[in-house]
Amino acid sequence: MSALRANVPKSSFFAARQTGRPVERGERWLFGLGMGGIALFLALFVLLPLCALFLRSVYDRDGAFVGLANFAAFLETPTLVRSVVNSLTLSLLTTAITVPLAFLYAFCLTRTAMAGKGVFRLLAQIPLLAPSLLPAIALVYLFGNKGILRGLLMGESIYGPIGIVMGEVFYAFPHAVMILTVALSTSDARLYEAAEALGAGTWKRFVTITLPGVRYGLISAIFVVFTLVVTDFGVPKVIGGSTNMLATDVYKQVVGLQNFGMGAVVGIVLLLPAVLAFVADWFGQRRQMALLSARSVPFQPRLNPVGDRLAFLFCALVGGLMLGMLGVAGFASIVTFWPYNLTPTLANYDFAQFDSAGWSSYANSLILAFWTALAGTAIVFTGAWLVERAPGRAAMKGIVRLMAILPLAVPGMVLGLAYIFFFNAPWNPLGWLYHGMAILVLSTVAHFYTVSHLTAVTALKQLDAEFEAVSASLKVPVWSTFLRVTVPLCLPAILDIAIYFFVNAMTTVSAVVFLYAPETKPASVAVLNMDDAGEVAGAAAMAMMIVLTSAAVRVLHALLSWALQRRTQAWRRR
Repeated sequence: MSALRANVPKSSFFAARQTGRPVERGERWLFGLGMGGIALFLALFVLLPLCALFLRSVYDRDGAFVGLANFAAFLETPTLVRSVVNSLTLSLLTTAITVPLAFLYAFCLTRTAMAGKGVFRLLAQIPLLAPSLLPAIALVYLFGNKGILRGLLMGESIYGPIGIVMGEVFYAFPHAVMILTVALSTSDARLYEAAEALGAGTWKRFVTITLPGVRYGLISAIFVVFTLVVTDFGVPKVIGGSTNMLATDVYKQVVGLQNFGMGAVVGIVLLLPAVLAFVADWFGQRRQMALLSARSVPFQPRLNPVGDRLAFLFCALVGGLMLGMLGVAGFASIVTFWPYNLTPTLANYDFAQFDSAGWSSYANSLILAFWTALAGTAIVFTGAWLVERAPGRAAMKGIVRLMAILPLAVPGMVLGLAYIFFFNAPWNPLGWLYHGMAILVLSTVAHFYTVSHLTAVTALKQLDAEFEAVSASLKVPVWSTFLRVTVPLCLPAILDIAIYFFVNAMTTVSAVVFLYAPETKPASVAVLNMDDAGEVAGAAAMAMMIVLTSAAVRVLHALLSWALQRRTQAWRRR
């Protein structure tokens, strides 16, 4: 490396360190075009639709400008105000239940020597494979009017706050577990050894070392769970009963009442708590400091027969509940007539008897997921590479970074509603996209852009700029370095991005519920429509098809990652 560096002119080498490689005017123009393309994508499919949403909120249903009259009408409508109270109250209650459960579960995975950690990690991820409609359907079979466990509610109805909270805990649990597992995995064993030498007991070490060390992880988990619950549409739609929530009110105003002005107002109100939670989490993360240094000693849990057994029992109970919810939905999808005739049958998978689209909805979801994974991965990784490695103005890169983070704060319902106003506008030349498969793909990519972008950025930051410097010294074109060096080295992250897009495209409801046409209806929306029509068995069967597909793709992803890493990541094992 030093010999190659010596052959590079000093000014050229420093240019390579600063910009990835010295570039000519034509190449710089090409990089600028690429950066502009990413900025244009984010503007067209995130920023401008949101502007159209805000603009539509000041017009009535006839298109007349009314200023803030719609907001005044919102505040004067008791049911809509009650939706705000319900959404905030139930979201806070769900967060108060989910985060402690997830913390204890993650603590058992990282701070005990219990057996079966790999299995419990997998069980905690089960809800990620299913649309949020599935836990609500499972709860109907368990605690509904004909549920096998309805007596456990002591006369209370599952259709309302109880069902919403139970369903949302299942839905949000894996997200909190992932955050807290990472937070609890980074700790310095020397702190615990010093505290133990000073005579600090188990509880004292937990309060003075563990909790302060994971406080920012806890803050992130709290805000993530709160945001997921307050913006979720699937659970309250299926099992909410007469309990109005903001997400369902958006749907009712647009689909039921065709009142787009009020729908825009409710969408803006729904956007506010998500944005506030995002900003609070962002400020919390900025204050976070590194917990591990070069001299740190990784924490290794000690054997504790009693504690390990208790941890195993707790994780087995929680993991069993996760698996049980999925099992109930799966069993309900293959019985003849719940609960009177439990004879197994595949008749519920004949979707044509429940929905006019039949199996076409499932095929549409596969097409949607495939193109979302393919296009989304290409757009996101190329965009992240342009921002992090390509030459360009710092101001432009800062704008693109900000726009890439924006989708994380926008609920799917709000984004879908914004697309109605933006792409249906008579002046918009892109109106032909509306109701086609392309708009479903692009909206899903935009909705899940941020997490994928951050994953790509993290992978790219791990690569030294020396790679581009050496390529510059050898006169290798930058695109050749990108394809032959950067992509292979970042292949694990690229595969993670692809699977993230695929699974979320299979399970999402809120981002596409306003955008589909009869010929492009995805499976998740078919589940919603069948449940609305009272065909719960068919809805459960379609939801299970989504779960099975997501699980199969996850397994395929794991095998493919293992095979490709053996070919392209051999340098990591040297």
